[in-house]
Amino acid sequence: MNKFISSLLALIIVGIAAYSTIFVVDQRSHAIVFALGEVKAVISEPGLHFKLPPPFQNVMFLDKRILTIESPEADRFITAEKKNILVDTYVKWHITEPKLYFVSFNGEESRARDRLSQIVKAALNEEITKRSVRDVISGERDKVMQAIRKKVTDEAKQIGVEIVDVRLQRVDYVEQINNSVYERMKAERSRVANELRSTGFADSEKIRADADRQRIVILAEAYKEAQTVSGAGDAEAAKIYSQAFSQNAEFYKFYRSLEAYRASFKTKSDVMVVDQNSEFFKYFKAPGAGVVGAAPKK
Repeated sequence: MNKFISSLLALIIVGIAAYSTIFVVDQRSHAIVFALGEVKAVISEPGLHFKLPPPFQNVMFLDKRILTIESPEADRFITAEKKNILVDTYVKWHITEPKLYFVSFNGEESRARDRLSQIVKAALNEEITKRSVRDVISGERDKVMQAIRKKVTDEAKQIGVEIVDVRLQRVDYVEQINNSVYERMKAERSRVANELRSTGFADSEKIRADADRQRIVILAEAYKEAQTVSGAGDAEAAKIYSQAFSQNAEFYKFYRSLEAYRASFKTKSDVMVVDQNSEFFKYFKAPGAGVVGAAPKK
């Protein structure tokens, strides 16, 4: 019985020892093999690998994936105009030299994040202090990002890290400056609006005056044409009357007298005080007198 237990314990010990010599590297990790604290091998290819059991050899795994650093709060920088701005950034990075990375940070990711944040902040400060707010926001933003990315990439290589991307997420004034900026923007917009209103009012007055002028010209031209047509019509009517009544002057006088009678005695209430022997009642006394074709008086 004791012999069986001893054999079982030996098998267990051998199994544990054998298991401690095997390790698996997956596609998301780098593996660093240490022998008594000294780096013996760096394995980046996934698969099953062997080593000596502890304490002769140990394995540390480092993340191979692309990692992200986002600033927890905006950092303050001073532009070339001596204005304070707040900048939020994010950095995409991954480990390319595991041994150098381990030597730089002892494999601690938090230390690597702190170091990269310092590098990015230093690069931002160097570039922003040379430019205005407008350049940082829009004018030379691409140039700023290219310069920052180059500086960060060059320094990151020295600690075994490759920078995939660096971006500015937000650029804003500090709270104390925001109100004055907004007021200045409001005043500028109000000035532009007032200029547009003044220009619009002037244009409207100009258009209205031109329309009034055209109206007067059109009415004058129309009146002139109407008077010309009316005059021509009156002349033609007078000519026709003249030709018609010149054939019998006495008939013309009779016709005009009838028109006068008709105009004078429209209603029963019309009253006239006229000498009965006046010329006006000539045709009342002798209706057919002097008219061509009138019946002779009996």
